[in-house]
Amino acid sequence: MRIQIVLVSLLLASCSTSYLPTFTPYKVEIRQGNLITQDMRAKIRVGMTQSQVRAALGAPLINDPYHADRWDYLYSLARQGEVVENQRLTLYFSKDKLTRIDDATPLKPAGPDTQEKSNGKG
Repeated sequence: MRIQIVLVSLLLASCSTSYLPTFTPYKVEIRQGNLITQDMRAKIRVGMTQSQVRAALGAPLINDPYHADRWDYLYSLARQGEVVENQRLTLYFSKDKLTRIDDATPLKPAGPDTQEKSNGKG
């Protein structure tokens, strides 16, 4: 009887929570909005028509009927439930011509490798 109690207590002790792996649910990477790359941003210039801008960037995310002369391009990236990246580009038109570009979040260089090389670390 003593041997059984010792074996059962050893088995229960080996099943402590510190040794069991924990499982967390997979969280999907969520991309929302219009991703505007540096190449796309470089194609637009003040003085372009709305159709030229739409061809370069695509349709705006927000189409406000009260501000038809303002186009907003928003983008966000969430990984593991946390927002990693936010971009905002607002374009203003007057008489079908692009008059102002507000780039609230300038795009970063292509990657960490290019930034390290420009700093002299690479």
